[in-house]
Amino acid sequence: MYTPESFNVSDLQTMHADMERWNFATLITPETEGGLQVTHLPLLLKRDAGRLGMLAGHMAKANAHWRAFNASRESLAIFHGPHAYISPQWYSSDEAVPTWNYVVVHAFGMPRVLQGTESMEAHLRRLIHYHEGTGPESWRPEKLSQETFAALMQAIVCFEMPISRIEGKAKLGQNRSRNDILGFIQGLQATDRAANHELAKIAQNRALETSE
Repeated sequence: MYTPESFNVSDLQTMHADMERWNFATLITPETEGGLQVTHLPLLLKRDAGRLGMLAGHMAKANAHWRAFNASRESLAIFHGPHAYISPQWYSSDEAVPTWNYVVVHAFGMPRVLQGTESMEAHLRRLIHYHEGTGPESWRPEKLSQETFAALMQAIVCFEMPISRIEGKAKLGQNRSRNDILGFIQGLQATDRAANHELAKIAQNRALETSE
């Protein structure tokens, strides 16, 4: 990923937090024949598994993607954070052009299929608990019959991907003046898009900290 130094995110905890916050990822795996398999899916991060963490996910067994998993070829998981068009009218500088600001994390690794019903069920329960929470009204697999749950388990493939390398990028105007950063933050806040507001908040917390 092309990443100028001012946009580089090297702190592992920051990248982990971004991956957990925007965990609906794009998984890309090269095929032996030279093509690519691409699937959009939620991935859960296990921060303490290995030096850089590990990702866990699942996909339909009918999806040929998992058959491309290979111990000699890396896959890439892309975690897309908020992104937005930046108008030059928001800058205090006169010499400026439109651009696009965004946050993204790339995680590389070699996925491996989980074997055994117990491991698959543990992954699914963790995914459900992550999104449902632990309240009394939260949905649980026990609300399904054992027969239905078993049939659904037979229709999916669960996998883990130890992270071998990771790259983070936050393009938030760090190469511009503090006034320009404040200007585009205010411009984003004045729009009616929730993603723009989220990006503005991130820029406040990150870009302004490093501006002059």
